[in-house]
Amino acid sequence: QVQLVESGGGLVQAGGSLRLSCAASGRTFSSYAMGWFRQAPGKEREFVATIRWNDGSTYYTDSVKGRFTISRDNAKNTVYLQMNSLKPEDTAVYYCAATTRFIATRRDRYNYWGQGTQVTVFS
Repeated sequence: QVQLVESGGGLVQAGGSLRLSCAASGRTFSSYAMGWFRQAPGKEREFVATIRWNDGSTYYTDSVKGRFTISRDNAKNTVYLQMNSLKPEDTAVYYCAATTRFIATRRDRYNYWGQGTQVTVFS
């Protein structure tokens, strides 16, 4: 079992920045990669970014490339999502997730999920 707790969400003006954190605990040895997803009202949960614990390799959805950066601190079992140049369309609940796959972008590939943190971007 892996427990994930997100933090860092909030209200920010368009063009601003936020950094989300995801603290992992439990059987983290079984997790090979971490991901960030987001879900806006009335929409499906969508992939944002993922990172592998071992080598730090990353992958991003096109809409956030160049603006968001995913990173990890292995010693702290923590994953971050630095969000810059935020847009109103980035408004969503952001979820941290863990997968036993080497890397994944599909929701059903992730085994554990946090409770989410709200990000609201206003213009």
